[in-house]
Amino acid sequence: MKLRLLAVGRKMPSWVEAGYGEYARRLPGECRLELVEIPPGRRGGRSDPAQARDEEAERIQRRLGRDERLVVLDEGGKAVDTRRLADWLGDWLMEGRDVALVIGGPDGLAPELLERAERRWSLSPLTLPHGLVRVVVAEQLYRAWSLRSGHPYHRE
Repeated sequence: MKLRLLAVGRKMPSWVEAGYGEYARRLPGECRLELVEIPPGRRGGRSDPAQARDEEAERIQRRLGRDERLVVLDEGGKAVDTRRLADWLGDWLMEGRDVALVIGGPDGLAPELLERAERRWSLSPLTLPHGLVRVVVAEQLYRAWSLRSGHPYHRE
């Protein structure tokens, strides 16, 4: 199984790249995590944010695998604790189907992506910078894997 993090945005600060890279590197081959950066839609001036969001949705959909499970990061999604995320990860590993986790742009995700998603996952009711979301997702996936594996990283 492969996990892919499709994230709108480019040119993240070095601390984001380092944090994401640290946790992605720790994941074993059975659930390796790959980052796919999606160029943001055009914004600024008189541009329409919905149009930018639609451009991003089109770019995301072009990168999705045909049978890939879609999980979107969305403020309106379900908040889960690490144990529940570990359960999700276990289910995904048993099924063997690749998983795409999607972080939208500054205006969120287009309705068609939200509707297509098998899961909508909320990290927090707080508004988080998109770069930080990359780090938190990678860390939580690693923590979920370590919990399932009995690795000492996850302590209760």
